[in-house]
Amino acid sequence: MELDKVIKVARKLARSYRVTGKDGFRIKDIDPGDTAWLEQEDKPRAKDALQTGIQALAQLQDMLYAQDRWAVLLVFQAMDAAGKDGAIKHVMSGVNPQGCQVASFKAPSAEELDHDYLWRCNRHLPERGRIGIFNRSYYEEVLVVRVHPELLRHQKLPESRMGKDVWKKRYRDIRTYERYLDTNGVIVRKFFLHVSRAEQKRRFMDRIDNPEKNWKFSAADARERGHWKAYMAAYEDAIRETATPECPWYVVPADNKWFTRIVVAAAVIEALASLGLHYPKVGPTKLAELAAARKALQAERG
Repeated sequence: MELDKVIKVARKLARSYRVTGKDGFRIKDIDPGDTAWLEQEDKPRAKDALQTGIQALAQLQDMLYAQDRWAVLLVFQAMDAAGKDGAIKHVMSGVNPQGCQVASFKAPSAEELDHDYLWRCNRHLPERGRIGIFNRSYYEEVLVVRVHPELLRHQKLPESRMGKDVWKKRYRDIRTYERYLDTNGVIVRKFFLHVSRAEQKRRFMDRIDNPEKNWKFSAADARERGHWKAYMAAYEDAIRETATPECPWYVVPADNKWFTRIVVAAAVIEALASLGLHYPKVGPTKLAELAAARKALQAERG
């Protein structure tokens, strides 16, 4: 399929799950099992669609790298077992490793706690011409830390900065930070992989029962299920308060991994296509240099 046609289809699919502002957004309105116009029986077609998307991404990423003007930051957030790692692995499988960098964020270290909460993520921002991927991010500061407010005490904030409006201020800080990135040519796209509680349980059981997946299971992940409602409330507020037209969220149904990957690919294609990417055009001096090189090569024997 021609690139223009892929972009058109991707734009249509991605916009179905895009959130650009707080008005009217509710997580419960998004069905984790949704597959748009594709049915479970369409998996072979879905596999072909993903492969087409991967090829389109490779083309767009090559132009992004060559043009060296924009950077793209993809932020992935989700409950455990929602499929972040798999989505990143499959969707970005065709991208040139030179033009892509991934950073995963877990519990902050002692050094990181001695800095502001954006510091550790800011160090891993992508360079121009590259796609940066955050597997979890600074959003943990209004998700995990909000669900477990005792973690705030470990961040060594002055007492005068620990008021009831701390979350409202962090939402404001994140909006400002992302606007700053966008202004400087770092395009931000954020993904919440929305898995249902029932599907998460099924995946946890699979990790427990399948010896080859035992390593994936964490008792801590299972304990967090007890805070499901609190997490959903925290995600809803975070998405409402930080979704903007420039830096939107995509709330992606995640009960069917094959569909999750198609939507993520579509959103990344749409983002790259919005940048007007093209290969750099060379000037007269470079053209003369190329002509001289051609002449010299043709003059060689053998």
